[in-house]
Amino acid sequence: MTTSLKIAFAQLNPTVGDVPGNLAKARKARAEATAMGADIMLFTELFIVGYPPEDLVLKPALQADARAAVEDLAKETSSGPAVLMGTPWVEDDKLYNALAVLEGGKVRELRYKVDLPNYGVFDEKRVFTPGPMPKPLAFRGVNVGIPICEDIWSPGIVKCIKEAGGEFLLVPNGSPYEATKEEVRFNKIAGQRVAESGLALAYVNQVGGQDELVFDGASFVFNPDRTVALRLPAWEEALVLTEWRREGKQWVCAPGPKADVPAGLEAVYRAMMLGLGDYVNKNRFPGVVIGLSGGIDSALTAAVAVDALGADRVRCVMMPSRYTAKESLEDASEVARLLGVHLDNIPIEETVNAFGGMLQPQFAGRAADTTEENIQSRIRGVILMAISNKFGPMVVTTGNKSEMSVGYATLYGDMCGGYNVLKDIYKMQVFALSRWRNQHQPGKAMGPAGRVMPERVIEKPPSAELRADQKDEDSLPPYAKLDDILECLVENELPVEDIMKRGHDLATIKRVEHLLSIAEYKRRQAPPGVKITRKNFGRDRRYPITNAFRDAP
Repeated sequence: MTTSLKIAFAQLNPTVGDVPGNLAKARKARAEATAMGADIMLFTELFIVGYPPEDLVLKPALQADARAAVEDLAKETSSGPAVLMGTPWVEDDKLYNALAVLEGGKVRELRYKVDLPNYGVFDEKRVFTPGPMPKPLAFRGVNVGIPICEDIWSPGIVKCIKEAGGEFLLVPNGSPYEATKEEVRFNKIAGQRVAESGLALAYVNQVGGQDELVFDGASFVFNPDRTVALRLPAWEEALVLTEWRREGKQWVCAPGPKADVPAGLEAVYRAMMLGLGDYVNKNRFPGVVIGLSGGIDSALTAAVAVDALGADRVRCVMMPSRYTAKESLEDASEVARLLGVHLDNIPIEETVNAFGGMLQPQFAGRAADTTEENIQSRIRGVILMAISNKFGPMVVTTGNKSEMSVGYATLYGDMCGGYNVLKDIYKMQVFALSRWRNQHQPGKAMGPAGRVMPERVIEKPPSAELRADQKDEDSLPPYAKLDDILECLVENELPVEDIMKRGHDLATIKRVEHLLSIAEYKRRQAPPGVKITRKNFGRDRRYPITNAFRDAP
């Protein structure tokens, strides 16, 4: 009977749909695991096609390519470590989220995911068939339980594995980052399953960005006594060899490296970096272009872009109008200097006047209003898109979640672009992140170690500068109050009565709820952005555009 095993865990960054690239990455990792002396290695959920593949996985051609790749890799397992590979798998005309056991030169066995999540960003019941309750995998005389991701989020499947003789658990995951999720998955889910079953548990999570989702890795191993045997770094790829031994009736993982896992503002910032960086790189953009206004949102966006991509791949453009303050010009210039990025200055006043002249016959007799303000924003959008079209960089928009919630943004203007790193970041958190970044350089950042923006950018009252002496709070409640109401309405779905108990007056709540409701059509046309909170605007929160319901009386 085997009393020890060497297991390699591959915390890697696959690309959805890139089966040849993911296979090459798997081969490289297996070669390294072979050199380490691994007996078996575990890849993450659906690794061979990337996660989540969404409806792409329904294409027969992708299914066939994935199967061929897995079978090709299986042929290489006549020697070296066996492989546990996440893959879609068709059997009896049913599509499963599977883990293929590759050993002895063939696909030896398969295990299927049972509990298919169908909430928030997940739609797995839409595409996959749930598998039967999984029996343990017999490997060299050891019964290894292999629940897949969601299969450990309730006790039933792990209990079934334990009752069928499972001796420890290897769990492949595709678990997206959320600002408060790490504690849940670490203690309340994985830790609880260990406490219930008495089995050691290895939780191996994907890392990388995929559209709006970002995966933080941070894989770990719990021993049966709930001590942490090892922890892999967050936000970066890692391959580690672990050594396991039988102690009495239990299997125990020997102590290994325990990386510090960033939390709070640092974790949010790293999520934004990885999300933007992978979106740009996986979609093969040469870089990004950003409208740098001298305000805090564009300054933070530029800092994240430089940290993720490097200053040479970030181009900034200042587009002043008659309403642009001298301080804004100075602040934009200083942000560009601190970040080391190229800054173009393209005044828009001549173009604004041209539009005014063209539209004067139609607008005669009507006072200036938000129409003229929106024209300025749309002119800036045209300029940024022209630079994008001519030179290739993707336009990154700079609006935050507070603005997107209440529609304080211009369609085809400041909403014009391919990605938005602040889309799920409320304004008060923008301030906090900016202060944090001025004092810290996050891991793997390509930007400067010191300040990334002058303090004045953080301290001055926010303004769109689309009319004289304009301030955001002329049109919106103070951001501290606005953000609290929005979190109540968006993240927590609280009734108006409960929001009032937090000290907010009914009139303000009604106004914010109304703005939130009528801005849905704008959010449907907004670019994707990094998911940070429990409910981002996108697949997490699917509200109708045509909607007459209001909770506030």
